[in-house]
Amino acid sequence: GLVPGLLNLGNTCFMNSLLQGLSSCPSFIKWLEEFTAQYRTEQIRTTEHPYLSLTLLRLLRALSCQEVTEDEVLDASCLLQVLRMYRWQISSFEEQDAHELFHVLTSSLEDERDRQPRVTHLFDVHSLEQPEITQKQISCRTRGSLSPVANHWKSPHPFHGRLTSNMVCKHCEHQSPVRFDTFDSLSLSIPAAVWGRPMTLDHCLHHFISSESVKDVVCDNCTKIRAEGTRTGQSIENQRTTFVKQLKLGKLPQCLCIHLQRLSWSNQGTPLKRHEHVQFNEFLIMDIYKYHIPVQKPSQNEPNQRTSEDATPRTKDSMAVKPSGAEQAPGTKPLFMNGACSSSFLTSSGTFPLAAFPECSSPVYLYRLMAVVVHHGDMHSGHFVTYRRSPPPPRSPLSASSQWLWISDDTVRRASLQEVLSSSAYLLFYERVHSRVQHQSLPLRAEE
Repeated sequence: GLVPGLLNLGNTCFMNSLLQGLSSCPSFIKWLEEFTAQYRTEQIRTTEHPYLSLTLLRLLRALSCQEVTEDEVLDASCLLQVLRMYRWQISSFEEQDAHELFHVLTSSLEDERDRQPRVTHLFDVHSLEQPEITQKQISCRTRGSLSPVANHWKSPHPFHGRLTSNMVCKHCEHQSPVRFDTFDSLSLSIPAAVWGRPMTLDHCLHHFISSESVKDVVCDNCTKIRAEGTRTGQSIENQRTTFVKQLKLGKLPQCLCIHLQRLSWSNQGTPLKRHEHVQFNEFLIMDIYKYHIPVQKPSQNEPNQRTSEDATPRTKDSMAVKPSGAEQAPGTKPLFMNGACSSSFLTSSGTFPLAAFPECSSPVYLYRLMAVVVHHGDMHSGHFVTYRRSPPPPRSPLSASSQWLWISDDTVRRASLQEVLSSSAYLLFYERVHSRVQHQSLPLRAEE
């Protein structure tokens, strides 16, 4: 049940810990397999520069025991060599950061994808409008056979998500067009701790999407209203008001990487590391952080008033996963909070009680913890280690093993879930559990 370790080439624990974390995400390995299937053997042999996707896939497959290897310790120097060919200057003799390397890998994979030839196809526009369509669903009358649609460059990697930025004018309540920004990982700051109150992952997520006021912003709607009330031909200055800005998650990825920002600055300007423990669970519910298109229901009695629920639309299932610290309706009690799981929520057998959720309020965006990267030390020097799941058995590759491993470079040992949840996480790797699979598969393990 153990996995190979990785040789430390000189301060390369940042790379070793990240590779162990990525190798525990089956969806990412599957995407690499589909992406690298485009390369032919002739291309691989004749190319001057090795492909990053192929190099990364071989390492992750070996670390996830999908490829038989007799070596108990692997050498990942080939990855550093490929990244240097991609113009990345990574010295193995200096302290590096695992989160920065994660973005180096994702951005380099996107560059490799963009360099592939894009052949214009008649079905390209239709496929982009409906990305869920498959080749088998496309029908066409033709005398000859259709060439396959090369859609590898259209599908982003599983860590790719989108943030929404919503701006609402405080004066006229006019909502600006929603802005979308991409992300590969959620970088969460740790809010100030409250005495006697444990810090949870929900606190960090709620702080991330909390609304903020932006002053002195030009409001086109207020300017238009002002212009309508003035004489014709009179010049009107742009009306500047205060807007309320809020972030939400417009598109949640299949694999979710959460980065807890442990870098802070003292009053003298020196960097400090925050060592406090942030509580997190094996299962993560992201429903209330998902952006939903607001549905405005005009009222005859109060046409100009909006409640807080209208300003931040939520689905029915959000009541069961309100973040700690948020207002709760009287007489109700949240079953599950990310980072603070109620003892009554777990069954005696330690399984995740999916049956506890009614069909109308079951979580849609449910994630399972796959790996945790921990940094020991201060801001100037330290060491990265990884907690990760043991690879699933070959007979059921899509299932998640309940056995956890602690890995420090070439040292691998078994660990308990309690040890994992007690660690001071720096990077959290979650993978989404789809609702259709939940009801058909075996009960999900929540503890040893």
